[in-house]
Amino acid sequence: MRVGPARKLTEAMNTDIENLVPQATVQGGPTEALAERLIEALVPALELLTVEFGRRLGLYAALAENDGATAGELAAISRIDARVAREWLEQQATAGFLRVDRPSADPDERRFALPAAHIPVLLVPESPAYAIGAATMLSGTASAFEAVVEAARSGTGVSYGAFGAGVRHGLQQLNRPGFVGELTEWMARLPDVSARLRSGGRILDLGCGTGWSSVALARLFPEATVIGVDLDDASIAEARALAAAEGLAPRLRFEQADATDGEAMAALTGGGAQLVTIFEALHDMNEPQDALDAARRALAADGAILVGDERVADEFGPDGDFLERLNYGFSVLHCLPATMAEGAGVANGTVLRPATLRAWAAGAGLNRVDELDIEHPFWRFYRLDR
Repeated sequence: MRVGPARKLTEAMNTDIENLVPQATVQGGPTEALAERLIEALVPALELLTVEFGRRLGLYAALAENDGATAGELAAISRIDARVAREWLEQQATAGFLRVDRPSADPDERRFALPAAHIPVLLVPESPAYAIGAATMLSGTASAFEAVVEAARSGTGVSYGAFGAGVRHGLQQLNRPGFVGELTEWMARLPDVSARLRSGGRILDLGCGTGWSSVALARLFPEATVIGVDLDDASIAEARALAAAEGLAPRLRFEQADATDGEAMAALTGGGAQLVTIFEALHDMNEPQDALDAARRALAADGAILVGDERVADEFGPDGDFLERLNYGFSVLHCLPATMAEGAGVANGTVLRPATLRAWAAGAGLNRVDELDIEHPFWRFYRLDR
């Protein structure tokens, strides 16, 4: 009879789990299946963190720039300990992320390289395949785990800033390829707004983060003025530096402000924005209906709001698919506590269902909500008109 991982761990730790549950369920069926699932989940989780380890230390870039390296060479180039370099290289090759020549050679003589096919995934920020943000996002989410657990007892939440650069940069890495590569297609679904913006006008980008959505908008509409707004001071500081580096200031500027403040948003645009965008941020706002009302007040009479938010099921149900599980996981560990930390408003969490968005829109005086036919693996898109 096959012995499942729960039984093996029980024996290894001398824990008498057999006294707690029937022996038959430990050795087979749903009990063993869940135990195997949890233990097997350790592998991809740990591998994601080793990917972030390599990103932060510049190890992938060093391998690509030098056409591979031994452990000693990588240690010298990257200024890390040689023994650590060797262990990371071996782990990455074991995981299939790196290629190794002569694996049976002496450990110090093995040469490791980054396969060409993996370079866009790990090193090209605007490639559609760029996915290293998954590792960065996980590290940032995990960094505040103890605070999230404590906040669950008090209901006070954990501020967005407490998750640090990991979440800030993870979101940037995950979303930048779409902003720079797909925004043209998204805006093609708003042809009337796009036509006006080609001649100028104002765009308000709410929840802009580190600024790549605003940069993409400024690139696409070179005659328009773009104003990015975010509540997080660290994100705004990075966004301002980005605007300067891209040579887009003063046509592109960033303001640290509350997107739910209708008077402030109307003042920023003079009530004449042709377009207000909210990309993967509405579900994080503590007063989402107020944010939509503020967006409405910032609009010109013929302007529109473009919302991109999570692609989840229309209704809650058990045994969810990949996206449902992904979004609920982030909700428990990041989005919900970060939203709760902003005040006693609406704590929606990551899972923003279409009916919820439509209710917020109606409450904000936006009775026309059209879901747009835009293909995206993670988001739904909505056009809201006043």
